[in-house]
Amino acid sequence: MAEAAAGFLEQLKSCIVWSWTYLWTVWFFIVLFLVYILRVPLKINDNLSTVSMFLNTLTPKFYVALTGTSSLISGLILIFEWWYFRKYGTSFIEQVSVSHLRPLLGGVDNNSSNNSNSSNGDSDSNRQSVSECKVWRNPLNLFRGAEYNRYTWVTGREPLTYYDMNLSAQDHQTFFTCDSDHLRPADAIMQKAWRERNPQARISAAHEALEINECATAYILLAEEEATTIAEAEKLFKQALKAGDGCYRRSQQLQHHGSQYEAQHRRDTNVLVYIKRRLAMCARRLGRTREAVKMMRDLMKEFPLLSMFNIHENLLEALLELQAYADVQAVLAKYDDISLPKSATICYTAALLKARAVSDKFSPEAASRRGLSTAEMNAVEAIHRAVEFNPHVPKYLLEMKSLILPPEHILKRGDSEAIAYAFFHLAHWKRVEGALNLLHCTWEGTFRMIPYPLEKGHLFYPYPICTETADRELLPSFHEVSVYPKKELPFFILFTAGLCSFTAMLALLTHQFPELMGVFAKAMIDIFCSTEFRDWNCKSIFTSVEDGLEIPLAPLSQHQN
Repeated sequence: MAEAAAGFLEQLKSCIVWSWTYLWTVWFFIVLFLVYILRVPLKINDNLSTVSMFLNTLTPKFYVALTGTSSLISGLILIFEWWYFRKYGTSFIEQVSVSHLRPLLGGVDNNSSNNSNSSNGDSDSNRQSVSECKVWRNPLNLFRGAEYNRYTWVTGREPLTYYDMNLSAQDHQTFFTCDSDHLRPADAIMQKAWRERNPQARISAAHEALEINECATAYILLAEEEATTIAEAEKLFKQALKAGDGCYRRSQQLQHHGSQYEAQHRRDTNVLVYIKRRLAMCARRLGRTREAVKMMRDLMKEFPLLSMFNIHENLLEALLELQAYADVQAVLAKYDDISLPKSATICYTAALLKARAVSDKFSPEAASRRGLSTAEMNAVEAIHRAVEFNPHVPKYLLEMKSLILPPEHILKRGDSEAIAYAFFHLAHWKRVEGALNLLHCTWEGTFRMIPYPLEKGHLFYPYPICTETADRELLPSFHEVSVYPKKELPFFILFTAGLCSFTAMLALLTHQFPELMGVFAKAMIDIFCSTEFRDWNCKSIFTSVEDGLEIPLAPLSQHQN
């Protein structure tokens, strides 16, 4: 019975919604008909005459006050709408109407029905969109003590947001702790240290853990946060490698003795991989690029299944620094696969390699005369592919927008990923002669290939709508977040701007020419009221003729006069 009643209510609701959607004209005429029938009891003619007399007695000062107040209110609404749009990227009035008024008016969310009827391909693309909205660890993240803190000391600005640092704290707890840490005093201290919000408290806890024994995670924390130079960080990471390698070998022998030992071995593996990767990054920072490449290759061979660290992106950047383009192409052939998740590093590095083959001789004037060659067409298509994946990168590579320090986490296809890529790869694009010129001439053509709306996919799945919100959380407040597609001004901002301008103009004219505007306002009121009065008189006359009544001509002529 309950299910039947619920089904009946749903059908009734859908019928009402359908009637409001498609039969609104019928409802409108029904309301007009009721007003016409009830015109005598409601005394509409008398009320119109009273209103007309009242408006005729108003002074110009009233109109000045009215238009000035209207202009002030609409101006305040415009300022608030513009502020809300700049901060959240949407109209406040539109959001309230969609979120609150639409359900009250019977709006139906079709997501459930669409999901049930969608094909497998659509569901796969939806899952991909959700996964791409996930925040990823930046594989090229800087050192907090030696690089981020130095920026803060020089500029007085915080390059990292609280949200970004909180995500890093969660990563550290996931990678560097396990359930059996409470059995070892040093690991128990570090387990609490990773949860501390105060940097000095974390550093003090790391020193306390090192007083007990050689703790690899304590060295990691000190290298990341206390070391003020890359050389100091490398020294601490080498001490962490010595301690972490011993723990890894011991846990490797005991990993099959139970789930507790298996979890400990997994933790020790994560610690060892993290230390070796950061040591390779230290070598890259200190100019020992070939050594860094060797360390990264050895690490990828030793732990091929740990793809969560995205070490291949560190390797690509180091190989580009060495200008070993054949090795870069070999790495891309392995990781630029349709089944693997893409990144700006993979897409734009592939575009750079194809642009390198033609960029030194490329001329837009010559290309427009003779057309593009096959190699040039391949390079342009690669650039279009990269720009569609992340449309924020070209403005940073072309230095149309200033760079900031990359965050510790990025959002794929977002502004944060574009900053992280351009921060390290801008020099590689400048090194290839003509590459930036080719990018400048061709990147905007991508948007002509993507069907409208621009967030609709062409070579990739549709552009996720969550990137702007997540990037605003990841990037510092002094950075202007790049938005794609560029949002047009909402209707309500344009409407309030027009209303504010119109009422302000009326207020100014009324203040400067009160008598003239008063005459104009009274004339408009008289025209409106006389038209309404004449229409009602004509309707009453025609009704009387149909009823067979005699119409005296004198009163009618008086009304016309």
